[in-house]
Amino acid sequence: MIKGKNILLGVSGGIATYKVLDLCSRLKKEGANLKIIMTEGACKFVTPLSFETMGKCKVYSDMFEGHHDKVHHIELPKWADVFLIAPLTANTLAKMTYGIADNMLTASILACDKDIIVAPTMNTNMLNHPATQKNLKTIEDRGVYIINPLLGMLACNTRGDGRMQEPVNIVKYLDYYFTKKDLNGKKIIVTAGPTVEKIDYVRYITNKSSGKMGYNIAYEAFKRGADVKLISGPVSPFEVDCVDKVNVNTNKELKDEIDKEFDDADALIMAAAPTDYKVEKPSDVKIKKDGNNLNLELIENIDILKYFGDKKNQQTLIGFAAETDDLINNAQKKLEAKKVDYIIANDLKKKGAGFDVDTNIASILSHKSIEKLNMMTKRELANKILDLLV
Repeated sequence: MIKGKNILLGVSGGIATYKVLDLCSRLKKEGANLKIIMTEGACKFVTPLSFETMGKCKVYSDMFEGHHDKVHHIELPKWADVFLIAPLTANTLAKMTYGIADNMLTASILACDKDIIVAPTMNTNMLNHPATQKNLKTIEDRGVYIINPLLGMLACNTRGDGRMQEPVNIVKYLDYYFTKKDLNGKKIIVTAGPTVEKIDYVRYITNKSSGKMGYNIAYEAFKRGADVKLISGPVSPFEVDCVDKVNVNTNKELKDEIDKEFDDADALIMAAAPTDYKVEKPSDVKIKKDGNNLNLELIENIDILKYFGDKKNQQTLIGFAAETDDLINNAQKKLEAKKVDYIIANDLKKKGAGFDVDTNIASILSHKSIEKLNMMTKRELANKILDLLV
């Protein structure tokens, strides 16, 4: 997690310098402590005052300023938990590669014994030049983490590689970097969202599940080092490009996809909301109105949680109970009947809980205990659930 971390931010001089103001703002909102070093070139694009305002910290740019008490290019890396350089220009990259220390930023890089993360940006031809590619390979071999640039429109009015990663993605990278990898080696299947069952060619039965809980669990598990398989109904509350995801519609499709992964999985977290009933004889054509009521024969759908409760051996199985009344009693019954290890229960009628909100109020039930939790974000609850697997 980024909160409370000391991030030394090095800013070199490129057109992407202005985007780093947004990065500073995002890091502060995440609770990071910042100190900033700017090159002379960076100061030509954006004033140090702007960075001091957004970062709420002192900006260092003069190699020879204030050395009567501390040698800043030595002390700043000591303070840092990580040294982030964004943007990293071709010029600063070349100096970094060959150990040139002719300004405050490059001297600090040379003095740094902490992890260094860089976000390169430059013209496509500069990026793909053999010298630049060799320099990137050299620093990567030394253990520097590289946030690869994007394909996009560049300041030189050309489209190609070399666009600095967006600040939101750099923050996500840092969040991943700082997260303890306590689920390394574990394979976790996570399901999310609703399923749908056909009524006719255009109509279907479904429910209000947004998928937010399952997506948060999958993303947080990835950050904690797990091998994650996300099986999602027809929702996409946010992007999880880093996670191996497969999309499904019906209960049968959901069950079949889980079955492909289940035998060698360490855990199945069933955050999806499968449809309990389906139409016995769905129509292959659109049913037309004829002035009469439409009667549908609904039959019970396959109970996916019970199926895998009966099948599991070494796997940890975690289910969910979304109820409107008698929450704990109904959740306990589900815990026993489905043969799961834990049930995450929440009352859909409570404000701040349930579907399509970013918070939840849950209780975690096992065969030995009940833990009632206060309202928290679904991201926080995701980590509480994942703690059960550590």
